[in-house]
Amino acid sequence: MKISTRTRYGTRLMLNLALGYGRGPILLKDIAKREDISEKYLSQIVIPLKAQGLVNSFRGAHGGYTLAKHPSQTTAREIIEILEGGLILVDGVNGTNFRKKVSVSVTHEIWERIQGSIAETLNSLTLQDLIERYNEKDSKQSLMYNI
Repeated sequence: MKISTRTRYGTRLMLNLALGYGRGPILLKDIAKREDISEKYLSQIVIPLKAQGLVNSFRGAHGGYTLAKHPSQTTAREIIEILEGGLILVDGVNGTNFRKKVSVSVTHEIWERIQGSIAETLNSLTLQDLIERYNEKDSKQSLMYNI
C-alpha cells in the first residue's frame, strides 16, 4: 500500500488549517509557500475536502480556508478516505466475498486484519494529535537552533 502525494500534501494542508484554527481564514498561497507545495495542486486537493465538509471557504479580501470543525473532531482516516477514495488494501476486503478456495479464504483474512489495524490506527489520530506532535517537534527544533 502506498499513500499518494495528494494524500500526503492534503494532510499537510489540513494540519496547517488546524494550526490556524480559530484565527480566521488562511490563504492557500500562504500554505503553499510554507509547505513548498504548488498552490495550484493545493487548490485541487482542497476541493474534495470542502465537498465532504472538512473545510470551509470564504471569498473576498479576508477570504481563505478554515477547518469546518474543531481539530479534535477530524481523524486521519477521514482525510485519507476522502483523498484516496477509500481505505482499500485489497479488492474484496470491503464487501464482496470472493472466497472460493481455502487459500483465498486464509489469505483474505490476513488482508482484513491488516486493513482493520490501519483503520483503527487512523481513527485514533486526530488533527489535534498532529498539532500536539507538531508543537513538540517545533519546540525541540527551536531549542537546537538557540544553543
